[in-house]
Amino acid sequence: MSQEKVKIFGTDGVRGRANTYPMTVEVALALGRAAGKIFRKHEGKHRVVIGKDTRLSCYMFENALIAGLCSMGVDTLMLGPFPTPGVAFITRAYRADAGIVISASHNPFYDNGIKFFSADGYKLPDEIEKQMEELIFRNDFLDSLPGVYDVGRNTKVHDADGRYIEFAKATFPKTMNLNKIKIVLDCANGATYRVAPLIFQELGAQVHIYGNTPNGLNINERCGALHPENVQKAVIDHKADVGIALDGDGDRIIMVDEHAQIINGDVLLAICAKDMKDKGTLKNHKMVSTIMANFGFLKTMEELGIQVVQTQVGDRYVIQAMKDHDANLGGEQSGHLIFSEHNTTGDGLVSALQVLRIMKETDKTLSDLASLVSQYPQVTLNVTVSSKPPLETLGEVQLEIKKVEERLQGQGRVLVRYSGTEKICRVMIEGPQLKEVNEMANQIALKIKEKIG
Repeated sequence: MSQEKVKIFGTDGVRGRANTYPMTVEVALALGRAAGKIFRKHEGKHRVVIGKDTRLSCYMFENALIAGLCSMGVDTLMLGPFPTPGVAFITRAYRADAGIVISASHNPFYDNGIKFFSADGYKLPDEIEKQMEELIFRNDFLDSLPGVYDVGRNTKVHDADGRYIEFAKATFPKTMNLNKIKIVLDCANGATYRVAPLIFQELGAQVHIYGNTPNGLNINERCGALHPENVQKAVIDHKADVGIALDGDGDRIIMVDEHAQIINGDVLLAICAKDMKDKGTLKNHKMVSTIMANFGFLKTMEELGIQVVQTQVGDRYVIQAMKDHDANLGGEQSGHLIFSEHNTTGDGLVSALQVLRIMKETDKTLSDLASLVSQYPQVTLNVTVSSKPPLETLGEVQLEIKKVEERLQGQGRVLVRYSGTEKICRVMIEGPQLKEVNEMANQIALKIKEKIG
């Protein structure tokens, strides 16, 4: 395949609009071939696990990846619609050489993505992604094509759902159940629509299920973690104890308490960090979060004697920092929570089970637990941009940021950054008064729009 030398991988695998470079069938086929060449590290047969979410375009990318891998002599294990953390788990369970997820996570249905896990269930390091790009640009596959008897086979894995359900349930105490707990569950019409209801039902909960009728076009559409207002309403309607909203690929979660208040990733992390510290299981009294963590969260962790290591936004960076700092808990405000003793990536269902366990053990409501953190008002605005020049080169934008920082007088913070996957500049401001914070965020957003909108 001849391909113009334009970068394929972004900050979280490959992502973009389906049928538009780099998310084309041709690139997917080449990625399959490149993965096949790179992951053949030992004698004998090789296997790669492939899972996907519920987007219509997943069919074409799934088949293209399988064709590329099989053409290089690699067997493929096809899971069908399956959560991202489940793919990481099955990759390890099957001792596969790699795992692939076809998903654009929280993006609309018309986007899609391809991300890779290595044999240990962790996302690929940048250097391996660069190797794959170079192989594709050089079309360097002919010397590695197998003989006709050695091309790969594709197999459908029929017991994957059951394996992952049992894996998730095993992170919840065997002596405990969810009897008398009423849960509202929104699966975002995504990859968890089959497994998520069964996990909570098998543990004894009464579950009211939403977002479990995917049609290829409705993933994340006015549902799931991006639209927790649906769960908020349903919690009131059903008089539920807790609401759980997952995203399209199941690696992140937003929860809702019994009063229909949204509990985001920062607060869920704080609840779990305190519990682990109290039990003596929080390694080195340390955890990892990102630069988006709320100022109130950071103050709470300091008061509890828990050190917070902060990284750039993205769960792969959180996970790497957890490895570097020997931490066993990390996550993001957006709802990625990583418990390294359970899984190698963010897992919305495992995260929900940890919070439900704490509720049961302490006999506290979710609102009681969430009162641990007093969050500062935070406003985030997304500005669509035509280009992404270095922010420090935008003098008028920098001047506006400086004015806002002076106005906050150390009682808040400003964070302006580009999205790694979209043509968006994010403006985030925290401060004591919501009205002022909103006004200041709009001032900076307006200046960015004037310059590069």
